[in-house]
Amino acid sequence: ARMIAMNDDSRMALAQVTHLMIGGEALPGGLVADLRRATPATILNMYGPTETTIWSTVDAVGDAEPVANIGTPIANTQVYVLDGGMQPVPVGTPGELWIGGEGVARGYWQRPDLTQERFRANPHGPGLIYRTGDLVRWRGDGRLEFIGRADHQVKLRGYRIELGEIEAVLEAQPGVAQAVVLVREDTPGDPRLVAYVTGPAS
Repeated sequence: ARMIAMNDDSRMALAQVTHLMIGGEALPGGLVADLRRATPATILNMYGPTETTIWSTVDAVGDAEPVANIGTPIANTQVYVLDGGMQPVPVGTPGELWIGGEGVARGYWQRPDLTQERFRANPHGPGLIYRTGDLVRWRGDGRLEFIGRADHQVKLRGYRIELGEIEAVLEAQPGVAQAVVLVREDTPGDPRLVAYVTGPAS
């Protein structure tokens, strides 16, 4: 979507589109703003891993958030925000997203070890559920908010920090096209968060 928003011919074509469905990665607010300038289309953010047949949730994209929400499950799909003990977490509390329903695969071909790690019998309903590795939280309006990857979280000075949240806030700033945040320890014993940003294409 970023490449489309940066290309003059693509932006002209977008002006004729009525519904724009985007998926594959987190959708930052800055990119949404670029797309809004190019098209009057309703923008839908689609979320879902390959193991759950690519599309599991959808949300109509608002304008005021640094990263688009992933919304609500599509038909025949169940989503669960669970803690480490596989129990549901309260609204507003981060947890890992598990997906159940008709679109969930049976496992990985000839990879029983990986299948056992990612696919489990659903303790809250029928069938299997798939462990996405994504951190989310329920919003008060019943929509899912994407926080980031469970493996993209760091601990610094006793605080758990989701690098993706910082990247999203940076990308929402004027003049920032993309951001990457990581922990660097240039001085031994003194780790720090460092952000690398790029400006808009000229």
